[in-house]
Amino acid sequence: MTFEEVINYRRSVRHYKNLAIDAEKVKHCIELATLAPNSSNMQLWEFYHITDSETLKELSVACLGQSAATTAQQMVVFVTRQDLHGKRAKKMMALETQNVQKNSPAEKHEKRIKTWKLYYGKVMPFLYTRFGGILGFVRQILVNIVGIFRPITYQVSENDMRVVVHKTCALAAQTFMLAMANKKYDTCPMEGFDGRKVKSILKLPYGVEINMIVSCGIRDEKGVWGDRMRIPFEEVYHRI
Repeated sequence: MTFEEVINYRRSVRHYKNLAIDAEKVKHCIELATLAPNSSNMQLWEFYHITDSETLKELSVACLGQSAATTAQQMVVFVTRQDLHGKRAKKMMALETQNVQKNSPAEKHEKRIKTWKLYYGKVMPFLYTRFGGILGFVRQILVNIVGIFRPITYQVSENDMRVVVHKTCALAAQTFMLAMANKKYDTCPMEGFDGRKVKSILKLPYGVEINMIVSCGIRDEKGVWGDRMRIPFEEVYHRI
């Protein structure tokens, strides 16, 4: 399919046929999802691919018994891992140091490496660290002072950074669903679930937050609820 055909094919499917889908193909779609854009390339996400039938049954209960879950052949749970910011920042600092050494003139190595060490060694940990809201409050004070003198991002509270991580994870989920559509597999992003039960079922680490659960399968005739509706484009499009 062309990209436009993929976009038009993808629908939120709420009832799947009782037909197995290839777990390796789904895994490949998850791999493609890791190529989604994300803030500062920190990749603060993880993906739990559920194929075990008993676990699927448990998850369908945690997903409030909705048909998109009870008829799903597989599920993918997209989670955020803000708690891994230190580990991921170190990986990025090593990568950017290597990129500088490989692609920059030798006389600029020291300055550019120093910049990346500041960014991933100091700025990222400062932005993503949680401390009961206190650090976020400190960050807000600092950016409001700096903002007097130059443009700056003001969304630096702990809640703001949580939003950033979830936006990043949602981009990966959307990429996954489009990749699945390209394979003529169907999906439904679900936000109606008992997060505590899901974390217990999957034995997720304490620092995990669930972004969304995507059910997977092949659409049944009654799986798509009616014609697609979108607000008139003229109401949402603004050219300046």
